[in-house]
Amino acid sequence: MFKAPPRLAHWLKDYPPSVFSEHLYQSIELMERYSIELAIDLLRRLDLIDQLDEWRSARIEGDTCAYHLRHAPWQPGLERLREVGLNIDLTNAATLDLLDYAASLYPGVARGEQSGDHSLFGPQGISLWLNYFDNSNLTYAVNNWVSALLAVNRMSTRSRLRILEVGAGAGSASETLLRCFDERGLLPQIERYLVTEPNAFFRRRAQRELAKQHPDLALEWGTLDLNLPWDAQGVASGEFDLVYAVNVLHVSKDLLFSLNQARSVLKGDGWLVIGECLRPYVNQPIYPELMFQILESFTEVQTDPEIRPNPGFLTAGHWRRAFTRAGFERTEVAPDVDGIREVYPHFFTGAICGRNTGHDK
Repeated sequence: MFKAPPRLAHWLKDYPPSVFSEHLYQSIELMERYSIELAIDLLRRLDLIDQLDEWRSARIEGDTCAYHLRHAPWQPGLERLREVGLNIDLTNAATLDLLDYAASLYPGVARGEQSGDHSLFGPQGISLWLNYFDNSNLTYAVNNWVSALLAVNRMSTRSRLRILEVGAGAGSASETLLRCFDERGLLPQIERYLVTEPNAFFRRRAQRELAKQHPDLALEWGTLDLNLPWDAQGVASGEFDLVYAVNVLHVSKDLLFSLNQARSVLKGDGWLVIGECLRPYVNQPIYPELMFQILESFTEVQTDPEIRPNPGFLTAGHWRRAFTRAGFERTEVAPDVDGIREVYPHFFTGAICGRNTGHDK
């Protein structure tokens, strides 16, 4: 069984031990292997094995990678790996189920018979997403924890807090953020918390659960499109101490536009804190991509050689450069993923923050 490198403890000493547990690392390794086996199974379902005896590319225009098989692939052992994953932690079922469901859609999407976005977020997919974006799912919950702890650290000295959350989904990141504020005794400082989510089903679910947990908190609810001017959607300029988003900004069509919009609604010393699935090294494939690559919202974005050379997940370095170009200062990535990747290259979680360079009026 996989054991995490001992040196990881140095970089993660400020996080609760339950967040970065051996079960988490074992689950990540299992998901990495499962996604590889699932990709091989998909090659067969898509009738691509024989076609890869020569160099092939997924695209026909522009500079791109080409691939060919040097040897016939092995027979995937998906059932055995699923059993191992559930023995590590039963909550791994949420990720395994979503990986399987996404893989089942690939042939239809490849043939142009269905849309990835419509199918993955259709009636059958919604319940799978709710299980995946849940704090009981340890491979996802870690994203919420690193983001929440960084946000609380940046806000801990303020006597009054106004928070805007972008793309809150079903509210798991909101739940963890409020839990961290509560554990620090900071909930009374929150005078406004605007939670936005464009998907009405997710938004209603989040509203119901968070209102139940925090009946006395000043929670507000709304929609916000990352790709349109925020002030035209009722979000005032210079209003917030914290703009918060977990696993959201990587789907912005124009990343610099969305980052600039986030900065525009911050006070002069306000902070943007985001949680993102991070690619440790450029071009390194990571298992969540198997679920997201068939989503048009994930792939159809503007790229930039310096800050966004590819759609989807970015490296810590890409995010630092993007924050700097958008006018943020004191940009930081936590934990130290650049150091961590040297000893554990499957560490995919990080939070990025930057302070507004403007001044209060």
